[in-house]
Amino acid sequence: MIMHIVTPVITMAALGLVFGVGLAYALKLFSIEVDPTTFMILSKLPGSNCGACGKAGCAAFAEALIKHEAIPAGCVVSNDEARESIAELLGVEHKAKVKLVATLLCNGGNRAKEKYTYQGIKTCQAASLVFGGQKACNFACLEFGDCVTACPFGAIKMGANNLPEVDPNKCTACGICVKICPKQLYELTPVKNHYYVKCKSTDTGAVVSKVCSAGCIACHKCEQACPTAYKVENNLARVNYEKCETEGIEKGAEACPTKVIVKRG
Repeated sequence: MIMHIVTPVITMAALGLVFGVGLAYALKLFSIEVDPTTFMILSKLPGSNCGACGKAGCAAFAEALIKHEAIPAGCVVSNDEARESIAELLGVEHKAKVKLVATLLCNGGNRAKEKYTYQGIKTCQAASLVFGGQKACNFACLEFGDCVTACPFGAIKMGANNLPEVDPNKCTACGICVKICPKQLYELTPVKNHYYVKCKSTDTGAVVSKVCSAGCIACHKCEQACPTAYKVENNLARVNYEKCETEGIEKGAEACPTKVIVKRG
């Protein structure tokens, strides 16, 4: 009776030993030597594998750095301290990168009229395939939050007026929201630029007024308040960050009748 129990146990133990030795030999036979510097670089990278650098992931980016096919600044997700450390490991010059943040150029949301009732799949990508989306304004956010779902850093959430809001402290400027928005409403702008025109419509003021109460109507009042800070081009006000002063930007924002010139939160 005891032999019926012992024999299978001994057999399984022997098989485990054989397979273990075989696996160890296979790992040694097919192992790939990795440059220690690559491991050090990887420890400095965020490990999010977001692909914002244009590579398949952090490991691929690290290999590209070793081969001098990329530069540390190519990882927009890392902080400047990490990029500087990587530059020192590679023996290359490091230049501080201006912090960028994803910026939504739409102020419509609930204030933008709808041209029909959309009852399809609740994504911006799907809605945009049906006559460009349910919004009467061709430049309006479709409000289904594809950008919220896609952001790997939790930097975007739905907020007031059913519009996405970006947390500049969490945003890494990876650019995923820029790519996924079917209306191309996101831009990466320097975080230091506190005021911006939250609209992308190039329609005339008469058209904008009919479809949205919070869009740029090209009235030129911001430009009149501060000509150095603002200029209206192609029916859309724009901020000249190189020439303007904070006081001038504030005057233009106060003069805007639709309050489409906003201050970053």
